[in-house]
Amino acid sequence: MTEQQQAGNNLDPWYHHYSERAAGLRASEVRALFAVASRPEVVSLAGGMPFVSALPQDLVIDAMDRVMVEQGAVALQYGSGQGIPRFREQILEVMALEGISANADDVVVTTGSQHALELVSKLFLDPGDIVIAEGPSYVTAMVIFRSYQADVDHVPMDEHGMIPEALREHIARLRATGRTIKLLYTVPTFQNPAGVTLSWERRLEILEIARENGILVLEDNPYGLLYFDRKAPDAMRSVEEDGVIYLGTFSKTLAPGFRMGWALAPHAIREKLVLANEAAVLSPSSFSQLVISEYLSRADWKAQIDTFRGVYAERKQAMVSALGEYLPQLSWTNPAGGFYVWVTLPEPLDSKAMLPRAVKELVAYTPGTAFYADGNGRQNIRLSFCYPTPEQIRLGIRRLTTVIQGELDLLETFAGTGALDMVQGGAQFTSPPPNVS
Repeated sequence: MTEQQQAGNNLDPWYHHYSERAAGLRASEVRALFAVASRPEVVSLAGGMPFVSALPQDLVIDAMDRVMVEQGAVALQYGSGQGIPRFREQILEVMALEGISANADDVVVTTGSQHALELVSKLFLDPGDIVIAEGPSYVTAMVIFRSYQADVDHVPMDEHGMIPEALREHIARLRATGRTIKLLYTVPTFQNPAGVTLSWERRLEILEIARENGILVLEDNPYGLLYFDRKAPDAMRSVEEDGVIYLGTFSKTLAPGFRMGWALAPHAIREKLVLANEAAVLSPSSFSQLVISEYLSRADWKAQIDTFRGVYAERKQAMVSALGEYLPQLSWTNPAGGFYVWVTLPEPLDSKAMLPRAVKELVAYTPGTAFYADGNGRQNIRLSFCYPTPEQIRLGIRRLTTVIQGELDLLETFAGTGALDMVQGGAQFTSPPPNVS
């Protein structure tokens, strides 16, 4: 064994050769269990996978055929680091549905919106910087921020989204300790994981707070068009051009396999995003861009989004109805769109510790701890209704009831804890608890 290998460890001889930022690249605390949960007999209420079967295959096949017949040489070639101009123009049409008026020159096409999040983090974050985010927040965003050695500071939410007064307090506290705040990261519409939506009044107030404090807002909006009964508030970017980077994606309104997203950024930032994009991937996939462009040109894509809305609305209703029937003593959010319900467990329970028992009972969820950088969330679970059928959702909630009741019975038996008496009198909640964090 060489001297360099001896400097490693038993599992990885190159352990001590990694950069410091590589320490932020950690596997999800539940990934190993999710591998087990992928078995067909397990009802997974964990992953946020779109129900792509609701997209007629002939629409995609037709678009692919036309691209290969008419533009095959271009589709299979390298392209621009910013994205195909016609495709960027069509992205403007998509964003217009959320009140955004912009120039195609300020759109940068990326390999999914998560890639855009990575590029923005690369451009702005230094070790020790602060990213302010909702509590709870999107798990992979926190992984990216940590990979650039930044710290995440969580601002609490209620049923109307991030609380502006709490945001002011957090900014003042961080500034008083000399910390540098680089970004305010938010998923304002049908938030992942809580499912709540930031009200229009709060959007304006939070933008004003960000302007006052010189903080760049990173608006991540995968779910904004997937509302159920009524349209969501317009995007924050619709009223603020210079202080907001807007991230969009086709993963939820078309299909994630295309790996197509975008960033809409102020002009100077756009220039750097293009350079960072070229450094990372040379160019986003020409093939995927042209196929989606063809689809947007010829298909009734707005009607297809309506179809997705109907599918997800039915499944959300199946989930909240099952929760009301089987677990009325719990509380949960009641989203007006998107993919997720955020459930609050009785105080003695630990969602992370309970997960192995759940998988044994053939149901999977995501523990709330995955959505906090500070270890909070043990009393919460995220349930995803986007992929399983209504029948599977009902079966999954029934199995989850067995798990939760079993945990409560154990606590009652071995700790003498009257856990059921602690759950707010056994009342049913079909709207969010006072504070989702």
